Amino acid sequence: MDDRTVDLIFAGSLENLPPVSSKIVRIFTSSTFTGTYYNGEKYINGSMLSKIEGFLPRKTWIRISACMFVVDMRWGVRDEATDDHMTTELCMKEIENCQRLSMGPNFVVFLGQKYGYRPIPTYIVSSELELLREELVNVGSDVTLLDMWYRKDSNAVPPISVLQPISSILINFNNKRIPKLQQQDQAIWWDTLAKMQKLFRKSSISLFNSGKIDKDTMHNYYMSVTEREVINGILKVKNTKNHCLAYVRYINNINLQNLKKASNFLDIVNRSIDTEASRLLGNLRDERLVQKIETTNYQKYTVEWIGREGLDTETHQEYLQNFIMHFYKNITKLVDRAMRKEDSSPQGQIVTEILQHLHACHNSVKVFYGREDSLKHIEQYMKSKCEKPMILFGEGGCGKTSLLAKAAGLSYSTWFNKTATKPLCVIRFLGTTPDSSTLTPALISICQQISYNYMLPFDDIPDDLVPLTAHFKHLLTYATIEQPLVLFLDSVDQLTGTQDTNNVSWLPTRLPNNCKLLVSVAKEEGNSDVSRDYHVLRRMIDDGEQFIEVTALGEELAEEVIRKWMETAHRDLTNCQWRLVSNAINQCSLPIFVKLVFAEICRWRSYTKPQETHLASNVMDSIMMLFERIEKQHGRLLVFHALAYITASKSGLSESELEDLISLDDKVLDDVYQYHLPPVRRIPPLLWTRIRNDLPNYLSEREADGVSVLNWYHRQFRDAARERYFKNMNMVTYFHSSIADYYLGIWGGGNPKPFKYTEIQRHRFNLQNREGSADRKVPVQPLVFYSKEGTASRYNLRKFGELPYHLVRAHRFQDLYKNVLFNYQWLHAKLSSCPLQAVLSDFEDACANIDDRDATRELILVADALRLGGAILGEFPDMLAPQLIGRLLPEIGSNPNIKSLLAECDKFGPDNCALIPYYHCLHTPGGPLKYSLEGHQFAVFDFQVTSDYRYIVSISNRFITWDLSTSDMTRNVNPGLEGIMQALCLSPDNRYAAAYTNNNQVN
Repeated sequence: MDDRTVDLIFAGSLENLPPVSSKIVRIFTSSTFTGTYYNGEKYINGSMLSKIEGFLPRKTWIRISACMFVVDMRWGVRDEATDDHMTTELCMKEIENCQRLSMGPNFVVFLGQKYGYRPIPTYIVSSELELLREELVNVGSDVTLLDMWYRKDSNAVPPISVLQPISSILINFNNKRIPKLQQQDQAIWWDTLAKMQKLFRKSSISLFNSGKIDKDTMHNYYMSVTEREVINGILKVKNTKNHCLAYVRYINNINLQNLKKASNFLDIVNRSIDTEASRLLGNLRDERLVQKIETTNYQKYTVEWIGREGLDTETHQEYLQNFIMHFYKNITKLVDRAMRKEDSSPQGQIVTEILQHLHACHNSVKVFYGREDSLKHIEQYMKSKCEKPMILFGEGGCGKTSLLAKAAGLSYSTWFNKTATKPLCVIRFLGTTPDSSTLTPALISICQQISYNYMLPFDDIPDDLVPLTAHFKHLLTYATIEQPLVLFLDSVDQLTGTQDTNNVSWLPTRLPNNCKLLVSVAKEEGNSDVSRDYHVLRRMIDDGEQFIEVTALGEELAEEVIRKWMETAHRDLTNCQWRLVSNAINQCSLPIFVKLVFAEICRWRSYTKPQETHLASNVMDSIMMLFERIEKQHGRLLVFHALAYITASKSGLSESELEDLISLDDKVLDDVYQYHLPPVRRIPPLLWTRIRNDLPNYLSEREADGVSVLNWYHRQFRDAARERYFKNMNMVTYFHSSIADYYLGIWGGGNPKPFKYTEIQRHRFNLQNREGSADRKVPVQPLVFYSKEGTASRYNLRKFGELPYHLVRAHRFQDLYKNVLFNYQWLHAKLSSCPLQAVLSDFEDACANIDDRDATRELILVADALRLGGAILGEFPDMLAPQLIGRLLPEIGSNPNIKSLLAECDKFGPDNCALIPYYHCLHTPGGPLKYSLEGHQFAVFDFQVTSDYRYIVSISNRFITWDLSTSDMTRNVNPGLEGIMQALCLSPDNRYAAAYTNNNQVN
């Protein structure tokens, strides 16, 4: 990244944004299903990926295709996936995702001697289909099948013809309850498909020869899915050296006497080799692929066919081992090459953080329309000499984020440029990235951005919140008329870690010259929790002119927005369908509702039946309709559990974690595989991909604990999911318990999980046993990941963040005590990687949800012991065992959990610190001493408790405010006077403090 680009990013420019640097390794693998998967990639299993993961640094996440162990998107594809012909399109989208998100390698192809499945197009431009149809009619071919299976959609611009779902015509195609009827319809479909393939190929070659279509258009009717994947994954890629790998395997002397076995490795038609497919494969594999890909990224194997099976793990062990090791070395080489290019300096990290917010801003600006009055109001504020922040407020989904983003874009590109100034725009969508979710890292990144632009050192930025807040306010004074400073902070109420009961008290209420601040906050009538921060801001900024209420769009603007979005999407509606839209937005015109309406109507075809075109009248009902539709399309149980896991999670789930959880959920697997016996008992990766494809923009990706996780983008979706899926408290407990088991690692590392065969499986496959067990290929969950040298390379932050939360909500308190709160190794590992307050929060959460008084007392004792030793443990977590034993030894007689904890301190503590007390030697919790407040450099001469009993204010040469509930320092003020302050007085409303010094100065 060149210096000019970096400067523009730090200045907040939305022009020519480079892609965001990724910490994810996400690889799509392409192969002909049976030909390669049968004896290749299935050996790239969980252990191989664990080996690759061990190579990766902290905060890097690997995901191969849609799963951690199966690397082919078409693995496990069922009849339902074939029904709507969407598999190919979803695979292309997954390739795009891998190319967009992956650091280093993103596409691997395994080619053999099989060209693979050649589907007919799902969508054809209607004018092109008409050309093909006329050509067939001219030569006397019957076009009845094409007329039956393709319907014209005039809502598309230009119109397209759509291949109809198979079950809409052959109604028993998915009818597993009557296998005979299903087999009949499936046979009819495959025969119909073969006939349509011949029709398309016949007419397309004729049109090409007569010059009416070009070669690429013709080839579209001959192409296999694998070739399409290779085109998108390699042939169209500019830089294959850093992103793509290719493996080619030839098998000599394939035995054609056993056609069933040979068809796993060759294209067979009419009991002989398909010469047309072989020619097309040869052109792809031996010419175009070789010409495009780097020779170092290409590997070719030749093996012999042996016996009846041809390939086997025993007879071809050497080939398989060479293949696996070459795959491992190539993947790690490409990842290492990408890591070396990463800028891991503080400047490089802040560039990544800023870029994420600039991309979010740019995406919002692209689809923004209207709100001219509000934008004019904001522009006048930006150009005024007003010294106060401006606040955007409104209910959830009203468009605050989009309005703030649009204002940010106009500030940099238009408003200030008219005065020949060069503004610095600091844009943060709080809560959307790890460094913008809690106050301290958010302020640090903002201070870094400001410091860069005003050429100030990063080293001057404090780490502690109190001085950091003061430093942030000081940096605002560097704004000049030549380079004004404008801050845009969205959703300040989403911040955590503010060390106060509200999230906004740190905001400046008076701004220096040439500085402006625009923030957004939620306010909902009748919801005091959501509106709390808004009311605090009202008291802080006592000026109604500085508050802009963001309301619904109104019917006219809402319809205009939808029409513009439809135009961009190259879609239209029939007159009847437009009337339905008008009726819906007449009842609700909130932007979030308008987006839901837009997503729904984009699905409508011109031929969609009126009874299938419904729109809700409010946001909640619209979300419920969306969930219901997805459940009907993909299976209620699968969707129910997938979305419930996301909703139950504390901070979201990565896609790999979600697929692991579903793969451990036998209720889902029994439903998905009720008519099948899967070779690997895991959820097919395509199933979740299909569900997520139907939830566009409703699930957001963000980082949590160093991992990219999925979570609901809007609070309304989380509320709707809870309303729909968490009505049964037993199911709520089930989901939390399942997630807890996953992070406990009970079924990780190859430990097979038992399951029961369904009655249908036992009957269909003649099974004698009622029960079985299977390795679900999920990872182990250690507290610490170790390098080859035996040193701790990274901590399992996902486990630290999620496990206590779910054990509490699953009411598994004994597991919570044993594995977490009274477990020395857990406490030491978490203290070594997380702030003390994160550890204490686990104790506080447990105490708030436990009714057992004895257990609560033990929890309070341990938590108080940690608080008393907080100043030491924050710097030296290895002192945990001496601190706990020295303080809690008198409590072991009547507290079994504390006794167990101290026994572990005796056993494991010497590994970290050889100093282990024999006797009680430190203050015991439960006495008069609650906290040790350390922060003053000189003696404290006076202190006062605030009138609401929430804070203590103490004085020496500084004013320091302490939170009585957490012992955290919330403010540290240097009055800039000489001498030591002697006495302190607070005003009744706690807004002012007065003190005098030993040299007779009053402050």
